[in-house]
Amino acid sequence: MGLIYEKLLRPLLFRMDSERVHELAVDSLALLGALRPVCRLLEARSQLPRALFRPVEAFGLRFPNAVGLAAGFDKNGRAWPAAAALGFGHVEIGTVTALAQPGNPKPRMFRYPAEEAVINRLGFNNRGSEEVAARLDRLPAPGRRRIPVGVNIGKSKVTEIDQAPEDYLQSFHRLADYADYLVLNVSSPNTPGLRQLQDESRLRELLAAVTGANNARAADRGKARVPILLKIAPDLTFPQIDSVIGVVADYGLDGLIATNTTLARPGAFARVTESGGLSGAPLLRRSTEVINYISRATLGRLPIIGVGGITDARGAAEKLDAGASLVQVYTGLIYRGPFFGATLARALEDRQRR
Repeated sequence: MGLIYEKLLRPLLFRMDSERVHELAVDSLALLGALRPVCRLLEARSQLPRALFRPVEAFGLRFPNAVGLAAGFDKNGRAWPAAAALGFGHVEIGTVTALAQPGNPKPRMFRYPAEEAVINRLGFNNRGSEEVAARLDRLPAPGRRRIPVGVNIGKSKVTEIDQAPEDYLQSFHRLADYADYLVLNVSSPNTPGLRQLQDESRLRELLAAVTGANNARAADRGKARVPILLKIAPDLTFPQIDSVIGVVADYGLDGLIATNTTLARPGAFARVTESGGLSGAPLLRRSTEVINYISRATLGRLPIIGVGGITDARGAAEKLDAGASLVQVYTGLIYRGPFFGATLARALEDRQRR
């Protein structure tokens, strides 16, 4: 299936605007997700046989395999019911903001096939947490899903940085009931000022607000806390990462996602003038370095989801070897096709068994 995609379908799709292809992909998977018998048939072929393979356990959840679909693909929670049918072990929707917003002006997503990379400056285009919550309310709830579903939340563009905690809390209160885990995205390069939330004082303020609300919700309802993860940038220095790790430990977060897209322009990208976050193969080495650093600094005790630059099983295995518990892909899906997650999951399991 991968060869058919790469030889036949990808050349046709790459003649179209990249964001238009993304929209078609989301529409197609939303339709597939509504056809539940078809999803179950595809899932039987693409998922690892549960009798033969052990699930992955992380931050209190069980994942049928180690490969997930990263945030950025299904921004509005429309396509995730089909993710298990494609072989993914989890899916992360979003980034969702408190307020609906159109994102940055188009064009804002650019492929670089020779480097298997993408630059995007989408800017958290989404329908807002209220509409996404209403959509999730009509679909299977946590505990009744085929695979875990994470919800990634970020700051609305119009919200001043000093009011960021209140903005995140608005999304938290609307979406916490529908999330198997929540992610605080403070690292996208495409919302002005967002990365300032990685600074220690602002990060403490944000985590105090969200973890306090999470604890209060659990106490009021007699339920377990929703696992909360933080997604960080690859452009942080190691001392800055140390600071983030310290704050995360102080507030008892459940894990880190490393990493988001990069503002760096390595190698052939030194002459590229498009602004935005770079993803894909050029990010592989740096994101793996960050994972390894976090794992060593925390003695392997903090779960990490590794994302950035995975285009084959070797890249995914390097992230697991560096200390990640799970991995996620998105740009790799663009270059390898819809069943890339299933291919990776099988390759990783075969490698582990050997």
